[in-house]
Amino acid sequence: MLRLEQLTGKPGAFVSLTGLTPAAFEGLCADFLPAYQRHRAAADTTRRDRQPRRRAPGAGAPFALDLRHRLLLALVWLKVYPTFEVLGLLFGLDKGNARRNLLAALEVLESLDDFPFDRPDRGGRPPRGSLAEVMADFPAVRLIIDSKEQRIYRPGGGHAAQKPYYSGKKRAHTLKTQLAVTPGGLIESISPPVPGSVNDVRLLRETGLLGRLGEGEAGMTDKGYEGADKGYPAGVLVLPKKNRKRNPCTEADQARNRLISRYRVVVEHAIAQLNRFTVLRQVYRGSRLRHGQVSRAVAVLVNRRTRVTPLKRYGAVA
Repeated sequence: MLRLEQLTGKPGAFVSLTGLTPAAFEGLCADFLPAYQRHRAAADTTRRDRQPRRRAPGAGAPFALDLRHRLLLALVWLKVYPTFEVLGLLFGLDKGNARRNLLAALEVLESLDDFPFDRPDRGGRPPRGSLAEVMADFPAVRLIIDSKEQRIYRPGGGHAAQKPYYSGKKRAHTLKTQLAVTPGGLIESISPPVPGSVNDVRLLRETGLLGRLGEGEAGMTDKGYEGADKGYPAGVLVLPKKNRKRNPCTEADQARNRLISRYRVVVEHAIAQLNRFTVLRQVYRGSRLRHGQVSRAVAVLVNRRTRVTPLKRYGAVA
């Protein structure tokens, strides 16, 4: 059975199992424990079967694990992605209890960070960040946008049910998630998952992300988003120019494309940080409806790490 007392004495194993150092875990605990108490006090359904609550929170059988070990259980699942049978074995629970403990912890983890661009109305526009985060060549860029796909098992229900999830790019059935990060690498928006056949332009339009940018702010994307800014003010989207037979790229266009690529790399690094957690890298086995919650919980952990250790960026070369 995994115990914190044993794991903290082995920092290398701790990082391999949770994605966090022991010190980072303690910092997360300090935020997780009060958030869990607030979440449970506000609950209007029971932990088991989600029936309407008839007694005050706290009634019923006590948990087999304390809160710190329930958080550890969730982190191990996100990082290593064992089956519930194995997860229960690691923490001395049956698989049903392991699953219920995990789902409760994920709900709290998801609430620990705020993704401001996911709100329909952001209210007051937040500052773009420190001067070091504002790109000298593209000062208007507020967000760098890209999407990530994760394979899923082929859905049941025949061809009609399977076709929407088939991604021609990945040649597999996938779920697609749109990611938007600041020039400094912090994740500010993570969309609900959509079937893999949905193209990037359609996903960007459906999320309305460009419409939530402030006046004078812009997003940056790769070439696959050409046409996504239709209906928006000019300059709201910075993207490379495609090289076409009838309209080839000039040397100036190629130089600009290389410059955009150097600044865009931060979103690729953010996606790589998400993929450090096996739950978002391997074939996803869980409910497709819960994939968004899992993605947001991992994004919370990635943002906490990024605030301590900023992602590597490549600026313009003199």
